[in-house]
Amino acid sequence: MLGIYENDVLIKTIESDLKVSEVLAKILQDLLSQYEFEKLIYVHGPGSYMGIKISYVSFKTLAVVKNIPLKAISAFELNNNTPITANKHLCFVKKDNDEIILEKTQAGSFFMPQSLKGLNFSKENTPFYVLDAIN
Repeated sequence: MLGIYENDVLIKTIESDLKVSEVLAKILQDLLSQYEFEKLIYVHGPGSYMGIKISYVSFKTLAVVKNIPLKAISAFELNNNTPITANKHLCFVKKDNDEIILEKTQAGSFFMPQSLKGLNFSKENTPFYVLDAIN
């Protein structure tokens, strides 16, 4: 899921069921021909290790080449703090003390916020991998 914002307001959403590795480069290529980016924001985790890695490398490269800022946001900001799929059987769950654990539960749904105002951006823009040992 990818959103285009103008003046911090959502103007376009792009969704795909394909893996990030299969679709992100094509989407970015199409968007670069239509828009002039002022900043980039990506979800830095938790979530798919490979998806986060590919997103970070792609957006970081674009940020450097275009000389624009890259910001990061927690995946929990975009799903109302509901569980996030970790693998077939477990989800990342954010507890009240901000601890993230793995639990057997149902994952929530993601959304693109209508506005970027009021979102809690991370201080760091590097990937946030949660890779505890899974039994």
